Amino acid sequence: MSDPLSEEEEAALVAELGQLRQEHRDLDAAIAALEQVGTPDRLQLQRLKKRKLHLKDRISYIEDMLTPDIIA
Repeated sequence: MSDPLSEEEEAALVAELGQLRQEHRDLDAAIAALEQVGTPDRLQLQRLKKRKLHLKDRISYIEDMLTPDIIA
């Protein structure tokens, strides 16, 4: 079992979580805009989607760290 987070660690994670969520939304908008172009750059689109997926994984990881474990 992991030790509880200090207030500073939790605050840093919350700040990082906000930043990652914003970047995820920005990537979502960029992907949508790129897909609206007549002939989108498939390589660029693939890279943006991969980055977005990486961000989603990191967001999930941080959310899990911030959510206390419930012993059933």
